[in-house]
Amino acid sequence: MNNKYLDYVALTIAIIGAVNWGLIGLFSFDLVAFIFGNMSLVSRIVYTLVGLSGLYLVTFYMYPGNDRCDG
Repeated sequence: MNNKYLDYVALTIAIIGAVNWGLIGLFSFDLVAFIFGNMSLVSRIVYTLVGLSGLYLVTFYMYPGNDRCDG
């Protein structure tokens, strides 16, 4: 299934998660918790979406080359 919109949304969410982990690693600063509260419902949803996006992006390894996101 080739759904470019879902691919780009998942990639964007995963990048947001990666930036958050970078901030945690470098500065011990959790941006998601800062914005939405520590383990509030919204922050748990954000963390869940990041995790699901990461799992979805693992499927990119099943496609050789870079043709999945090409125009």
